[in-house]
Amino acid sequence: MEEQKMSLMEHLSELRKRIVVCLVALLIAFVLTFSYSEYIFKLLLFPLNYSPQFSLKEGIVFVPDQKLQNTKLVFLGPAEAFWMNMKIALVSGFVLTIPVIFYQLWRFVSPGLYSHEKKYVLPFVLAATSLFLVGITFCYLIVLPFAMSFLLNYKVGDFLMPMLSVGLYIDFLLKFLLAFGFVFELPILIVITTRMGLITPQTLKKYRRLAIVLAFVAAAIITPTPDAFNQTLMAVPMIILYELGIWVSIILNKKGKKDGGQN
Repeated sequence: MEEQKMSLMEHLSELRKRIVVCLVALLIAFVLTFSYSEYIFKLLLFPLNYSPQFSLKEGIVFVPDQKLQNTKLVFLGPAEAFWMNMKIALVSGFVLTIPVIFYQLWRFVSPGLYSHEKKYVLPFVLAATSLFLVGITFCYLIVLPFAMSFLLNYKVGDFLMPMLSVGLYIDFLLKFLLAFGFVFELPILIVITTRMGLITPQTLKKYRRLAIVLAFVAAAIITPTPDAFNQTLMAVPMIILYELGIWVSIILNKKGKKDGGQN
């Protein structure tokens, strides 16, 4: 690691610098996305307008939901539509800024890394950004359409008609999109904790069964529907990501020992 250790004030100054860079990047992205917030809003109507259907021959296909396609989103206050656009722009800007945020995070922790570990900045930023985007895409294309179809059709019949507030609908979607984005960062978290020595891959393998149970418990809490199918859609990726994190940690630990021995 670096021979010269940073003082507490230097750490705080460095942290402030990284946060300022992230906020400036977010502001620029927000200005850009706010200009296109109405188009992004139309994309967010996909889980509402299309119902997923599963078959063994064709897999998962999306068909127009005849019951929900004519559903009009309403706003219940004068400023609700405006704030809806602000939220969409802010979250969209945050997604665009994700590579910058991960890069600044790496720059903040890099003084405490070994010299041979600092070269992993590009793989770290690419992997963390890709996993975040995959999580959002998975939620957008798979989880949310199933969730909306279940919630708006279950025991509704012909005597109930959904009248959705645009603010509540967008809040619902954005929260789950971000939640899945961060959940898919699990391999990165596992790799970091194992590299810091806080836990070992062997310990993670030992408690694999407990991790599977916790994945289904977390899925039951996070997913908006009580049915087992939607919870499985959340739990299975978490289990796969857990295994991926263990596998990558083992490889990097072996490579780190080799590089450390050479240095």
